[in-house]
Amino acid sequence: MAAIVSLKGVEKDYPLGKTVVRAVKGVDLVIEPGEFTVIAGPSGSGKTTLLNLIGCIDVATRGEVVVDGARTDTLSDNALTALRLRTLGFIFQSFNLINVLDLVQNVEFPLLLQGGFSKAERDARVREMVEKVGLTAQIRQRPNELSGGQRQRVAIARALVTRPKIVLADEPTANLDSATGTAIIDLMRDLNQTSGTTFIFSTHDGKVMDRAGRVVRILDGRLERDERRGA
Repeated sequence: MAAIVSLKGVEKDYPLGKTVVRAVKGVDLVIEPGEFTVIAGPSGSGKTTLLNLIGCIDVATRGEVVVDGARTDTLSDNALTALRLRTLGFIFQSFNLINVLDLVQNVEFPLLLQGGFSKAERDARVREMVEKVGLTAQIRQRPNELSGGQRQRVAIARALVTRPKIVLADEPTANLDSATGTAIIDLMRDLNQTSGTTFIFSTHDGKVMDRAGRVVRILDGRLERDERRGA
């Protein structure tokens, strides 16, 4: 089976005044379709940078990043945008919902950006995802009328409504209480198992790591350990 994500010798530098900070240092990583993988490490370890490189939000300074068969450093801006829209779904710790839109409109938004769907198709996809995350009763509420856990469920529905091959989640439980965070991770694990979607998280939350099939540990920009748990 071909890898859905492949990193070879990846490095990422950021200028800081007159110096250069290397946030990622020579990372090699292969992720297969359908994996439920955590990139774990303390704050400043490089895990979010690594997620941004996989998500085509950033470009490696050196090395090769391949996502769904496409080497990202060879793609035009338009091709990168298309890859983000059609292959990737994003879940952010700050939710990034649009406050003036209600729940349904927030979930529908990526479909409008992607284009090519009739209203009936959009309605069916949105309804399916809203039901899966258990928010049918809240469909006309706006983000400021929802709890933190409910907003994160909206963010999950929005990430999955385009049926992406890969979902990237950056510290998805950081702003949630323990019980809600556990419920959110269990929901994503269930969606992973039923849909075969590849999930990649960045986190230092032990509860997320406990539910992962694989934990890739990063420290000071380097991969320290790769643990496969077979679950």
